[in-house]
Amino acid sequence: MIGDMITIVHDNWLLLLIGQYPNGPLGGLANTIILSALAIALAFPVSILMAMARLSKWRFLRWPVTGLVYVTRGVPLLMLILWSYFLVPLWTGADVPSFVIMLTTLVIYQGAFLSEVVRAGIVALGAGQMDAARALGHSYISAMRFIILPQALFNMIPSMISTFVATIKDTTLGYVINVPDLTFAASQVNNQLLTQPFQVFLILAVVYYAICWSLTYLANAVERRIAKRRAGVVSRPQQAPQQALQAQAKIITEQP
Repeated sequence: MIGDMITIVHDNWLLLLIGQYPNGPLGGLANTIILSALAIALAFPVSILMAMARLSKWRFLRWPVTGLVYVTRGVPLLMLILWSYFLVPLWTGADVPSFVIMLTTLVIYQGAFLSEVVRAGIVALGAGQMDAARALGHSYISAMRFIILPQALFNMIPSMISTFVATIKDTTLGYVINVPDLTFAASQVNNQLLTQPFQVFLILAVVYYAICWSLTYLANAVERRIAKRRAGVVSRPQQAPQQALQAQAKIITEQP
């Protein structure tokens, strides 16, 4: 079986890597990475805006965004993809590329999930941080930008990386609307071979596992680094009284 998998990769590596490019649209692993990177890059600022809207005192901001988050989190991603694929061209009257529809759906979907992570990180800091910032003369936006968000985002890095891993796996659903990603390329290879579907999709699983495992390892490494940094910050105030006592004892012993 391993020999068959090596043969499949050897004969179809270019299709799996870049799809039919340059004779057709870019696809394969390259398109999957581009789609994932764009979705992550766009979902991150969207999630921050959603989280701040949900924490806002203005109801005209908080209520619509809260409803959007609840609906998005409560509906399967596949349903959102299909709705977008059929409704967007119907409403706009334009032929929207499947890549754009998939990207927009991923941004909204992952933005809704990530916004809850951001909101939880902000709430976990407590109201005292904002009160202290306002007492120092910061506006709400300035306090969020320079004081609240840097602390919250630093604490949420492992959770955000885990969400990014889920985004990469969610790109496989683009196959149902003909997005030429890695799953679509693997399906084309399987249609050519017909007799080796297990080997083809096992290769697909190995590739996705390698990518997701790498990001998971990165998340664990970042989490350990954050834990060490927190331990260092906590230990410093404890060292100061001890050093003061040692200095005082030295002075006493030196006195005649």
